[in-house]
Amino acid sequence: MIRHVVIWKMAADDAETRAAHAAEVVRLLEGLVGVVPAIRSLTVGGNVAAPEVNADVALVIDLDDLDALEAYQKHPAHQEVAGYIRQVTGDRMAVDFTV
Repeated sequence: MIRHVVIWKMAADDAETRAAHAAEVVRLLEGLVGVVPAIRSLTVGGNVAAPEVNADVALVIDLDDLDALEAYQKHPAHQEVAGYIRQVTGDRMAVDFTV
């Protein structure tokens, strides 16, 4: 199984906009469950501590294998969500590892 972990920092300077964008990212990613067949499990949430140093949103998705990861990334629903995320985020880090 592959675990896909991504964290984002929102691009907005003010806390209210960052929080709104982070909440929308969480909502959109949660909406992929049941839509993208490759997803075995998905956990996503907004940061609740130390916003001055922590990322704003974290995502953990479990998929069967690297082919499933590729299918997830190419799925039209994911592409639509990713388009929004690219518009509102500044920094992104990801790691994919075997569990």
